[in-house]
Amino acid sequence: MDKKEQELRAQMCEIGKNLFNKDFVAANDGNISARLSEKEILATPTATSKGYITPDSIVKLDLDGNILEAKEGVKPSSEVKMHLRCYKAMKNCNGVVHAHPPYATGFAIKGEVLDKATMPEVVIAMPKIPLAQYGCPSTEEIPDSVEPYFGDYEAVLLESHGALAWGDTLMNAYLNMERLEYIAKLTFITRSIDGERELSKERIDELVALRPKYGK
Repeated sequence: MDKKEQELRAQMCEIGKNLFNKDFVAANDGNISARLSEKEILATPTATSKGYITPDSIVKLDLDGNILEAKEGVKPSSEVKMHLRCYKAMKNCNGVVHAHPPYATGFAIKGEVLDKATMPEVVIAMPKIPLAQYGCPSTEEIPDSVEPYFGDYEAVLLESHGALAWGDTLMNAYLNMERLEYIAKLTFITRSIDGERELSKERIDELVALRPKYGK
């Protein structure tokens, strides 16, 4: 096993612990994957808490979902189909995170897109979190429902299910999931105090102009 693979496996375990400790997942929910090479990915095992995965429990797959390497009796989540679709459709996608963060999942159950220009970080980094139409888990319905958002977005709510985030690195995919949940949480809090409001068009335009330079 080369250094890159060792580091990715370790990072997946670290991110799994973060998801678990932040209550973004419960029990065995959620899954994480990372692109290892042009034709290979690493994916978390099925029926395992993301807070307790180990590097040797992670499964190596090709982009058609065939298992290339795994411990005896260990399989990837059946929901790996949506991860595979991300890697096949987006050449710059190198990490995918699926979780059930409570505030974001609440809006996913409600069936609401999050697209209010409430604060600078939202406008610059994630101005809209779309809602992918409900699909039955473990089928091609979910990959089909999220694919229209590839390229234009970095995360989506999964109707009545949870959320999916991707990125040019595994860490950025995880950070996109964090950002999605933070936006959902702030939306919930501000609505609870009747305080939700948007920035003016002039201020929004200023922030939109900053997008290419933000974070560089």
